[in-house]
Amino acid sequence: MILTITLNPTIDKSTSVDKIIPDSKLRCSAVKNEAGGGGINVSKSLQKLNAQNIALFPAGGNIGKLLQQLLKQEGVPMHVIEVEKETRENIIVQETSTNKQFRFNMPGEKADAQVLESILQYIRENKFEFIVGSGSILPGLPVNAYAQIAKVAKESGAQFILDTSGEALEAAVNEGVFMVKPNIGELAKLSKITWLENDRVEEAARALINKGKVELVAVSMGKDGAILVSKDETYRVPVPDLEKRSTVGAGDSMVAGIVHMLAQRKPLKDVICFGVACGTASTLNEGTQLFKKDDVEKIFSWTSQSAKSLK
Repeated sequence: MILTITLNPTIDKSTSVDKIIPDSKLRCSAVKNEAGGGGINVSKSLQKLNAQNIALFPAGGNIGKLLQQLLKQEGVPMHVIEVEKETRENIIVQETSTNKQFRFNMPGEKADAQVLESILQYIRENKFEFIVGSGSILPGLPVNAYAQIAKVAKESGAQFILDTSGEALEAAVNEGVFMVKPNIGELAKLSKITWLENDRVEEAARALINKGKVELVAVSMGKDGAILVSKDETYRVPVPDLEKRSTVGAGDSMVAGIVHMLAQRKPLKDVICFGVACGTASTLNEGTQLFKKDDVEKIFSWTSQSAKSLK
């Protein structure tokens, strides 16, 4: 069983307009509401892959009720921590004349510290093979929230996978996690340097592993694909040249593909190839629709043939 944790869930409201013009009344298409936030997107993706999972998140107010309703419609199992504050909304606007996407992310209402304790208690009381933490931290929660989750996950025997950024990521890595999925900029910060060139990514990832704090590092590199590094193996996977319609949830889809394959004890080459396939497939759809399984299978066939072992 896989548990996903979303510390700052949201309703993603997506629409489109021909052109974004300042100080003008813009005629947009009908709004589409979808349940969002890092871990929730991972759970939605896992559901598409028929992988057993539970989405754990705080929710409150009318927006929180809508969030739960949307997840029920998609058949996503969930454990909700009820809060008084209203759940946030994000806005995604597609400019159809240029195919550019504008994403407006809101911070969310300040949370009570009890939210984190409820999450930790739920982990203590239940057994999971993998726990995935993804996304930002709700205001009011400590910056080491994911580090605390990592500690309890280890104590419960679960393997913790984390996709976040900044101080929250650094604190969790210092605590020790099974896998992280940074981009190049985030990996550079973890490595205490300003920037990393592509040919130095493997070296930086392996340095993290050699410190004994991380077992797997999956680095997303945008149009240059991704790389997965373990103590003994490294695989680099390119991405096919396909027209992108939306990048919302692509990273979370990648994480879902990775944890799905890890749960099946697949070889690391298949793990990263399938992860990249899920992430790429999600960019083919508008708004926050994530991927279609048929697209994933086609792209997985391509990535499996294109991946290279670097060790």
